[in-house]
Amino acid sequence: MTDAPPRDAALVLSGGGINGILLELGFLKRLREAPFWARVGWIYGTSAGALSGTMAALDRLDDLERFVLGLRSEEVFRHRRMWQLPLGGLRDYMLPETIGDRLGTPDELGSALAASAIELVVFATDVSDYREPDTTRHFELAYASHSTPHETMGRAILASAAVSALVLPIRIDDVIATDGGWVRNFPLEHAESNPGVRAIAALRYLASYPPADLAFLGRVRERLERFRAVPPVRALLAEVRLAEERARRGEPAHYPELIIRLMRVAVARNTVLEERLSAERDVSVRELHRLRKDVVEAAVSAAPPWRRRRLRVDLTELFADAEFPFRHEHAIERLIVRAAPGEDGLDPTYRGEWDEESKLALIDRGYRLTDEELARNPSVFAGEGRQGSVQAHEPHAIQKAGPG
Repeated sequence: MTDAPPRDAALVLSGGGINGILLELGFLKRLREAPFWARVGWIYGTSAGALSGTMAALDRLDDLERFVLGLRSEEVFRHRRMWQLPLGGLRDYMLPETIGDRLGTPDELGSALAASAIELVVFATDVSDYREPDTTRHFELAYASHSTPHETMGRAILASAAVSALVLPIRIDDVIATDGGWVRNFPLEHAESNPGVRAIAALRYLASYPPADLAFLGRVRERLERFRAVPPVRALLAEVRLAEERARRGEPAHYPELIIRLMRVAVARNTVLEERLSAERDVSVRELHRLRKDVVEAAVSAAPPWRRRRLRVDLTELFADAEFPFRHEHAIERLIVRAAPGEDGLDPTYRGEWDEESKLALIDRGYRLTDEELARNPSVFAGEGRQGSVQAHEPHAIQKAGPG
């Protein structure tokens, strides 16, 4: 009997809404076919990645596929009734109820994750009302399934996916939490900081946004025109016309659109910085190894013969004891699939109907992009893809969440 491979690999799944979940499903299905899957010990996911990561950690990708293929937009974020003020958010958050009915309640999912061999770590944004300044608070919440109470873990997954441009945050124990994309949309750093991780496979969602639908402004203006003789209506008309002018100039037409644009900026920026910092850490590790080798060899060669052996030991220990503000020294093999929805993308604002053909196309796109990356990175991963033999791939732990 051959020994099982060590669980020394991690998956990283970014946020990406409904399109991200579908692309991640294809990514995960392809990886599940490779021997690398048996090495996975951790999954780090934010927002869409929190949900797809949950089902991957539980080995329920088939259930996830049935779930998303049957999912309707109003079962995620339902439009609020016309008579409701937007004080409770622009949409009603239906995803918790939908997941509870079809995949399991938060408690059930949290309990199953606690027993899984793969640890799931999800991220949310802390929007609690802190009154006192704190120079250490960074507003990132991280929840690891092997150390977080199961009832808390289930709610953390839902909070991570609560897109705050649409719905209000939810309470997790003593904090108020919302979409993790604001602070950690692509949690690559956390996976790399795990001393047990030797390889990482990640999917980074590349967002594309359709132009804002401002046709409603024209419809509002046409309706108000009928009553323009009424002074308050004339004032409203003037506001609508100003909004239309701003839209024609490419500016946010109204305040909610500004908030949505700012959210996109925050998510994109922290995602780009995540990869940039990862690359810089790689350079630092390589340079540290080179510097250590050069210094040791130069010092030893210049020392008297009788001193060389002891000097080599002393210098090696000196470098080993040094602490640097980046991850452990060992090299991490890494494969990153960068996936955009393309023409098959569903409306990311959760409007309209989602057809099954587009969903299947996105799942297949995630699968194919992953298959291509596996073929380009044969050093670590190996497996049988749909096109035949594919040689491939590359490369914790968070103990508890806090309001830091």
